[in-house]
Formats: sequence, C-alpha cells, structure tokens
Amino acid sequence: MTFATGPETFSTLAGELAGRFSPDYRKAWSDHDFRDYAQRAFAFQFEHNSAYRAFCTRRGVTPTQLDHWTRVPAVPTSAFKHLPLVSGTPDEVDVVFRTSGTTRGAQLRGEHRVRSLELYRAAAMPNLALHLFADDPGRVTIFSLVPSPDLAPESSLSRMMAFAVEAWGAPESGFFTHPERGVDIDRFARALHGAAERGDRVWVAGTAFAFVHWIDAVATAQAPRVVLPAGSRVMDTGGFKGRSREVSRAELYQGIEQALGVPERLIINEYGMTEMLSQFYEPNIAQGVELDLNARFHQGPPWVRTQVLDPQTLAPVADGEPGLLCHFDLANLGSVCAILTEDLGVAVESGFRLLGRTPGAEPRGCSLALEDLLR
Repeated sequence: MTFATGPETFSTLAGELAGRFSPDYRKAWSDHDFRDYAQRAFAFQFEHNSAYRAFCTRRGVTPTQLDHWTRVPAVPTSAFKHLPLVSGTPDEVDVVFRTSGTTRGAQLRGEHRVRSLELYRAAAMPNLALHLFADDPGRVTIFSLVPSPDLAPESSLSRMMAFAVEAWGAPESGFFTHPERGVDIDRFARALHGAAERGDRVWVAGTAFAFVHWIDAVATAQAPRVVLPAGSRVMDTGGFKGRSREVSRAELYQGIEQALGVPERLIINEYGMTEMLSQFYEPNIAQGVELDLNARFHQGPPWVRTQVLDPQTLAPVADGEPGLLCHFDLANLGSVCAILTEDLGVAVESGFRLLGRTPGAEPRGCSLALEDLLR
C-alpha cells in the first residue's frame, strides 16, 4: 500500500487535528486514524519544507513511495540548531521557541519555528489535563516555578504554563520566579501559606533545579515548610541542564514531599522538548496507579507514536532492548513530525521508560542523519 499525495493547506489540516486533540481523545483515535493523518502530514511537509524534502529524497522516501509511517525519515533534534525547519514561509510563523543551549554548550541553540500557537495549545492542554487532573477536574490554584512568558518568551514550557493558568487557574494562581534570583522565595512562601490557610488544592510546576532551590530554602530556614491541602500535586519537568548541583530523583521527591507535603504518588514527571509540541507524562493520576520510582514510565497522546531505535543503525531494536527514542508527533505539522532524539529509553506496554541522555558524543545514527540533512 502506498500513501497518495494531494493538495493540502496548513489551516485545513491543522484545524482538523486541533479538533481531534480533544479531552476525550482516548476513545477518539485508532491506528487507522493515525496512519491517515501521518500520511497527510508527511505529504504536506514534503511539499512545503524544502530542506526536509531534499533529505527525504536522498533517503529514498517520498509520499508516493511510502508504505508505512515508521519509514518517514526522522530529523535529529540537533538539526534544529542548524536549519529553519518550518513547513511554510518565515512570515507564517507565530513564534520561535529556543532550547536552553546548555546541554552540550551554550553557543548554539535549537530553534523551533511554530506556525500555530493554537495548534500547540490544542495538543498540550487535553494531555496535561488527563495526566494532572483526571481524578479531580476543575479550577485549581496553580503556582508555577517555571518563568512566565514575559520573562522567558522563547520557552515552550513557559507558554504551556500560561495556557494552563489561563484555562484552569484560580484567582490566586501565578508565576513565582525572579529574573535574577530564580525562585522568588518570599512571594512563593506567602502564596503557599495563603493556599494552606484557605484549604485550596494547589498544583505546583517547576524544573528539578527550581524545586532544589525551594527545598534548600526550607532546609536552611529561609522559608517555612508548608503542608498543602489534600489533592495538591506537583509536576516536575526534569533536567538540571548543566547546573552545578544535581540530586537523585528519589532525593528530589523526598525533598518535595518534606517541603510541600505532597505525597510521592502525586508528583508527576513531564517529559518534553522544544522540538516537539506534544508532551509525555507518567500516568500515576491518569490511570490511578501507584508505581515505585524505578517502575515508572511515560506515555504520550494518541497523536504521537514512539519507536525505539538502535543508536548506530536506526533500525528498531528488539522488544525490551534500550535504544534512541524517535517520536512522530502530529502536533509538529508546521515543522517536522518525525523527531529523532538523543534520549535513551525502552518500550513498555503502554509507553516507554526513559533512561536518560546518551553519554558522550552524538550517537552515530543521529550524526549521519544530520550530515545527510545538511549536505
């Protein structure tokens, strides 16, 4: 079977996808649905992204020759540091998100040119709601230790938190970072104390390093320990990204539980990246399960499919074997859907277990793909 091409506009296809990224998405997708949209998205990107079209042609894959979405050539995340991978023209871009640039040097930052913030919102919000609030939907007091878009306009995570505060945030919600000091200790302490006194259910979101900052403040009596009301939860977005201090995940979650009174089972890790507009979450709340930290895994929405590939050859690994995570994200319609990461993982029944970054140099498969893309 081959995939056929045809005229397709971004607004038409993006509008269809946004309509399918619904809160009840678990029942709304099938493998056939994904295959159909993957076909159309690849054909659109092949037509409207000249750098990607040349890359795919060199690899012998065109929309008329494609027999399965897993054969769509994946672009390594490092390519976003070198090429404007937009499927369209520069004047059609809503926003440019940029990576921190600290994982392997600050001199070069990846850039994701996003054609539709509304498509990003449509993909991010139902997935976030399912994995953070499936057990208790409704308004919640949101305290973000992720900077606001005013302070970090190039951060996709900051924009996602702004979407959440706008959609679900109770009046006392807000951002608690300072442009120079990191976490605004005094304001955050007052906000936590007020929520505890009112009995408000609270959602605290932040990077691992931001939580370490708060834990240290509590440990050194710069801030009081607060026990947040029952039903409160924490979203840890992971990553120390070159910071001078790192702690183990077990130590981090113990510290959060001590400082905020939120039990470990309600501390959820989010895995995402600038180069993708969909995210992955641990399903503790979504599935009502309580897993040991070592047994936790991530799952994405049904408009994302993940393969685990050999770092050298980029061939699929055997079941249960570790490899590079390669995601096909339909929310990336305006750039490139097939993304090859440098993150290691192993497939499990309902998702994948994240093993961390590949050590040392860029994996050979990623390096060869980048060379092929740039020539």
